[in-house]
Amino acid sequence: MQSLFEAAWSLWLLAWPHLLGPIIVAIDCVATAHAILTKRDTRATIGWVGLIWLSPIFGTVAYALLGVNRIRSRASQLRSGQAETIRHIRHTEATNARKTEAIAPPATGLRPLELLMGRVTNRPLTDGNHVQHLDGGDEAYPEMLSAIDSASSTICLASYIFDNDPTGLEFSLALARAVNRGVDVRVLVDGIGSRYSFPSIISVLRAKGVRTERFLPTSVPIYFPYSNLRNHRKILVVDGRVGFTGGLNIRNSCRLSQQPRHPVRDMHFLLRGPVVAQLLEVFLEDWAFASGETLSLDRWMCDPSHVGTMLARGVRYGPDDDDIGKIKLVLNGALSTAKRSVRIMTPYFIPDDSVCQALDSAALRGVKVDIILPERNNLALVSWASTAMLWQVLGRGCNVWMSSPPFDHSKIMIIDRTWVFFGSGNWDERSLRLNFEFNVEVYDRTFASTMDDFVEKRIASSKRRTLADVDGRSLLVRLRDGVARLFSPYL
Repeated sequence: MQSLFEAAWSLWLLAWPHLLGPIIVAIDCVATAHAILTKRDTRATIGWVGLIWLSPIFGTVAYALLGVNRIRSRASQLRSGQAETIRHIRHTEATNARKTEAIAPPATGLRPLELLMGRVTNRPLTDGNHVQHLDGGDEAYPEMLSAIDSASSTICLASYIFDNDPTGLEFSLALARAVNRGVDVRVLVDGIGSRYSFPSIISVLRAKGVRTERFLPTSVPIYFPYSNLRNHRKILVVDGRVGFTGGLNIRNSCRLSQQPRHPVRDMHFLLRGPVVAQLLEVFLEDWAFASGETLSLDRWMCDPSHVGTMLARGVRYGPDDDDIGKIKLVLNGALSTAKRSVRIMTPYFIPDDSVCQALDSAALRGVKVDIILPERNNLALVSWASTAMLWQVLGRGCNVWMSSPPFDHSKIMIIDRTWVFFGSGNWDERSLRLNFEFNVEVYDRTFASTMDDFVEKRIASSKRRTLADVDGRSLLVRLRDGVARLFSPYL
């Protein structure tokens, strides 16, 4: 009996590689077919297929865990509120007469851009809004805290980073006071962003009775700033009437007046009017995704009313979109319609070839293109990769300016002193394809001119970077930057 068992075991040892091999090949074929059929980015498809076949077991497991977009299929089930939101604010949609007044007559000026935006976002351009620029935490935080303290019914707050520091604790106390007044409060913090400080603010908020959730929580015990699939949106809506959005996180480093150790310069925006409903819509989707709780629109959304004269529209985008590349359509479309000037401020600038070509095309058409980047970046790898590709825009007539410290986290785009595009999105692949972002477009000549003048002042205090500067880097620095650029699809 023992000899029979030993013979069977010996036979198995000889046969199992021949049996396992075809199984692995079959699994790899299925994973490859899935990548080819579902991945729209050619570089990502080639990368995953190569990993699957060069590392058969590891590659297939990695693709199953990281390459399959489960977020898109899950999130699409949670968008039932979109149609209700559009119905709720449909009567505030800008008429053709108002578009002609604020933008240009049909088929002229920036009207083609407005048409593109409507088709890409599938959301109405609302009329009757007022948008106010807030310069950094010193201006934005007092306004946000005042709005929280005046809330009478609802507060929803989403932030990528919400630090457990004096500023974060000030917000947590204000939110707790609102809860004690009977206000419905929901706070959503990204799973990675909640780990920028230790201990996390999550436990502090929950201890004060504030309903708080993490977006895609991670088991990684520390934060990883290059992680993707993050909720990078910054949204605060109070009583469904007052909204805040932009690039500002909640942390002490954004209060320059307090001279923090690692100062961050940024901008945020206060919004009133029908466009606030579009901020709220995005928060409710993200909250349902993270918590499983579906909040009633009737409870959280107020009747929109005209409070100003600006035309505005919210633009959500992220890896849950059916068309992940839609934000590139927006940027390329805006650049193609520019006639006089383009102003871009972003902390992270690693666009793909199509966006670089759109920038170059605008410059070659005689449009003045100014790109303002921070002289000192908080992410070294991103800074190196960005420097390695600057020749693509410098060689065609774009102007690149390096803003002096502190690190500038501002994100804004201005076209022809008429159109302003601001929010959480950067000009890198993480924002354009891999993270959840929210921006707002505004058509208003007065507001656009004010923001254009603001950027002009920033340029006046910045250093110009030329093609000679980029070409003059040492060999070792150019090699370092070139290697960093290889990771640009994931930065």
